[in-house]
Amino acid sequence: MLYLISTARLKPGTRDLCLAPARAVIEASRKEPGCVAYDLHFSITDPDKMVFVEVWQDRAALDEHFTTAHFKAWRAAIADHVVSRKLDLITPERIESL
Repeated sequence: MLYLISTARLKPGTRDLCLAPARAVIEASRKEPGCVAYDLHFSITDPDKMVFVEVWQDRAALDEHFTTAHFKAWRAAIADHVVSRKLDLITPERIESL
């Protein structure tokens, strides 16, 4: 089991533009083989900070997720709204920033 924490800083005022694409990627990702949990959270103190918390059975499932059409569509849909992004992969052995 592994956890992916994906944090993105959005351009001010673009949060609402990211919600529909976020819902689509969440719905599709939850149906993928190997997806245990997939959810999105926004900071209550910083409306421009979004955090995905994902749980995957293994690295192969996560790697496959990155190749899916819905994931690629998500990345394209929000590309103009993201200022920065950070990925942290948490496994039983270590925490790895991607």
